[in-house]
Amino acid sequence: MRIQYTFCLAMLLIFAASSLHAQQATQPAGLEPPAKTAEQSVPVGAPAVPAIPVHRFWDRENELLFAAVGAGRALDYASTLNMRRRGVDEILLTNAIVDNHPLFGGIEAAATAASIGVSYLFHRTGHHRLERWTSAVHFGVATGGAVRNYALESVHKN
Repeated sequence: MRIQYTFCLAMLLIFAASSLHAQQATQPAGLEPPAKTAEQSVPVGAPAVPAIPVHRFWDRENELLFAAVGAGRALDYASTLNMRRRGVDEILLTNAIVDNHPLFGGIEAAATAASIGVSYLFHRTGHHRLERWTSAVHFGVATGGAVRNYALESVHKN
């Protein structure tokens, strides 16, 4: 039930993100912008509005954020396996998935790739602040979950 809920929530977020539009659309490479009409032209004495700075997707800041997301997911992987070895049950996934280490590692890698993909969608639609926030929030949530896993008490079997 939890996996279905999580999947539905993820699909809803992806659908909502794909319908968002930037404040100003960018022209694809090789296409000429449409000619301005009389009412769109800028008056002679009006100051020009500075263009929104556009950055490359794989710039230094994104590389660091994506590395942080990967490190957070790796920490979550290690803390979840440590938690399972101490006898504590996983909440979000079934124990069978977590105990299958290649499958669980693949899920963690897919979560990192999904975060990069969502950031790319925001980048392409011109939402550069959301592009950065996606990775920052994902890193925070993954690291917070890992800290929580390490903080849980072990189950002592009598």
